[in-house]
Amino acid sequence: MVKIRLARGGAKKRPFYHVVVADQRRQRDGRYIERIGFFNPIAAEGEVKLKINRARADHWIRQGAQPTERVRQLLKVAAKQAAQETAPTETISINA
Repeated sequence: MVKIRLARGGAKKRPFYHVVVADQRRQRDGRYIERIGFFNPIAAEGEVKLKINRARADHWIRQGAQPTERVRQLLKVAAKQAAQETAPTETISINA
């Protein structure tokens, strides 16, 4: 079975994760089919914390790939971010 999961990278005490599509029999950080994004849980101010290619994730889910619980949560967060970026912003002027 194909899974969408996190592969850990980064230094000791400084985690960095790639969101990958991999066979479930492979090791956590082993060979993968495709890398579709990243997650940086300790991103500093101004750094990108989460980036996922939603089109590729949707493609793999349609093909039968199962996202892990954590990746499922991250996909929801990515969807909210995308909705906020595309939503029209309203400017309100208040004259005092």
